[in-house]
Amino acid sequence: MTPDLFFQYLFAGVTYGAIYAIVAIGFNIIYNTTGIINFAQGEFVMLGGMIAISLHQVMPLPLAITLAVALTMVIGAAIEIIFIRWLQSPSVLRLIIITIGVSILLREAALHIWGESIRSLPYFYGNEISSISLGSVHLSPQVLWVIAACGIMVAGLSLFFKYTPTGREMRACSANRTAAILCGISTRNMVTLSFMLSAGIGAVAGCVMSPITYTQYDSGTGLAIKGFTVAILGGLGNSMAAVAAGILLGIIEAFSVSVVPLAFQDAIAITILLAILFVKPHGLFGSSVAARLKDF
Repeated sequence: MTPDLFFQYLFAGVTYGAIYAIVAIGFNIIYNTTGIINFAQGEFVMLGGMIAISLHQVMPLPLAITLAVALTMVIGAAIEIIFIRWLQSPSVLRLIIITIGVSILLREAALHIWGESIRSLPYFYGNEISSISLGSVHLSPQVLWVIAACGIMVAGLSLFFKYTPTGREMRACSANRTAAILCGISTRNMVTLSFMLSAGIGAVAGCVMSPITYTQYDSGTGLAIKGFTVAILGGLGNSMAAVAAGILLGIIEAFSVSVVPLAFQDAIAITILLAILFVKPHGLFGSSVAARLKDF
């Protein structure tokens, strides 16, 4: 492998890894607040991209993306209120089945609304033939938007959970829900907010990646699998570790193209997920709390 090809694969892996990390961060937000693994997270990514594409036909791109993120957040809140809030002490397995059902429902709704056609947003800057040269390596300007979105989200969420009253209340719900209730925190509202944040983050991911990877009604399924793999690999609840894990998975996938046929590339994420669950279920950087996943 030539040095130029090596760096091309490396940057491609970092780009896709950043996308996986954003999806994993969405998993972590809901898990941190509720202990729920939301398998509809991939559909939030798909909805963000599809809604933005539709809105961009009648309004400027920045406004279309903003409204798409806001609408996806409303959908996330509606999902929690309709399907989750009314449950009384549900088991983890029941919640997982519900989120899988919601994922199927959103995917089928997207199929009826947008059909099977593949769509995409325009590049935020330049076009598909524009490139940034780093030595002999050529990158699409959209790659920088993806990496910047990932970095801003991680930094913003860290500040939000650490320094804002609402963020601290969400952390309190995660640590001890009973104690949070006794302190006057509305845990139901915190859970709804976690779904809204997770949906919004997924929508942002869907918008920034759409010019590169394109968007289709069923594109969320693969992203959910890879995002969940990254969340487990980094340790559930750890967003900083999710970035490292996402980049690691992205690089592995990028370099595997020269060895494994493209049709079998998704199997790499599933293989890694199974290996982690058997060998180190709390992840490379996670705590033993996540190890309870192996019990279901």
